[in-house]
Formats: sequence, structure tokens, C-alpha cells
Amino acid sequence: MVLTRNFKETIQARIERDPAFREGLLKEGVDCLLSGDVETGKAVLRDYINATVGFEELSTITKKSPKSLMRMFGPAGNPQAKNLFEIIGLLQKREGVHLQVRAVR
Repeated sequence: MVLTRNFKETIQARIERDPAFREGLLKEGVDCLLSGDVETGKAVLRDYINATVGFEELSTITKKSPKSLMRMFGPAGNPQAKNLFEIIGLLQKREGVHLQVRAVR
């Protein structure tokens, strides 16, 4: 079966029209990071950034080069906790949400 739309285009279109999906994607990325699945968390956050703020605008906000930010969230990226949490904080603020951690057994 042939897909008619690129996966990234489909995700971007859904993010633009569905605030709950957009917020869920941000939550999922952070949840993956917190559960130790760093590669998936970075990939989800990279998709979220590409579809919302974009690396150019994020670069302006963080005063870090867009290439550095893209590498940080790339497959081989190893962001420092300070940079990662700064960006997550900015994404939360831009999205208008405040994510909280709670213990679940």
C-alpha cells in the first residue's frame, strides 16, 4: 500500500490543528526521557520542535546555534542536562503547560 503523505507532513498537520495532540507529544517526549528511553525522547522532542517552534526560532530564544540544537536532539546527540531542561522549560512555557512528575507504582 502506498502512503499518500509523508509521515512528517502528517504529524506536522496534526500538530497544527490539534492542541491536545501537540501537548501529548511534548508530554510523551519528556516521559520517555524520564523513563530512561533517551533516544526516543530526543526523537519525539525533535519532531515536536520541528512542527512547532522550529530550530531557528529556538536558536534565537536560547542563544544557541540551530545546528547545535539539531545535533543535541539528533541520534548521536548527548545534551547536557542544563541545556535539555532549559529547552523543555521553554517548550512548556510556549505551549502554555506545566508538566509535573508524580510517582506511580
